[in-house]
Amino acid sequence: MDSVLRTQGRFGPRTLLLTTAAVPLTGWTVHAIAMHRKLAATRKDPLTGLLRRDAYTARARRILARHGDDTAVVMIDADHFKDVNDDFGHAGGDAVLAAVGARLTAWAGSQAAVGRLGGDEFAVVLQMPAARLEQRLTQLVQLLHAPVALDDGRTVDVAASVGAATPDGVGSGDLAVLQRAADAALYDGKHSGHAVIAATAHSTVASVNGRRAGRPGTSLRGRAA
Repeated sequence: MDSVLRTQGRFGPRTLLLTTAAVPLTGWTVHAIAMHRKLAATRKDPLTGLLRRDAYTARARRILARHGDDTAVVMIDADHFKDVNDDFGHAGGDAVLAAVGARLTAWAGSQAAVGRLGGDEFAVVLQMPAARLEQRLTQLVQLLHAPVALDDGRTVDVAASVGAATPDGVGSGDLAVLQRAADAALYDGKHSGHAVIAATAHSTVASVNGRRAGRPGTSLRGRAA
């Protein structure tokens, strides 16, 4: 009994205060974790894990401000995506979109801004020296054209159209201008199997039904698409 009393005696008012304070602290920690997860969920697309438009835009602008001319803006469209949904159902379509997201993330790296802008439209902004751009875009196209295996054992043949723009090539460091130019370049090479790098003229292409009508650009095979 004496040993118990001696043990209890070592816990004074200060110890009790700290112990009591730990209770609301624990509750706040749980709340903070929940809020962080909720915030992360609003920033990322639940299907692909990529950034949503607003979060992507904020990160993309930071990358452009930091790296300037050594930056590339890449627009990506999944080709014939309606056919995928028709032939394999929405579960198959979701699997393709998730695969595209994973492949873009692997290709771009953790420092890039990789976003799903909506539907089957994606965008990447990353540091990219001009001397490496063509080689890296060729790698991306090859990666995106690899078949996707579904859980039921079926295989989906997939493809994507890719357009890219750089501040030096377009003559602007504005994200909206670069995306417009990259999107116009994408449509120059739509369904061609080759990425197209935007020229200055691509930044002035008018929008058609929310997307840009293409003008001749530079494909990675040295010809207009």
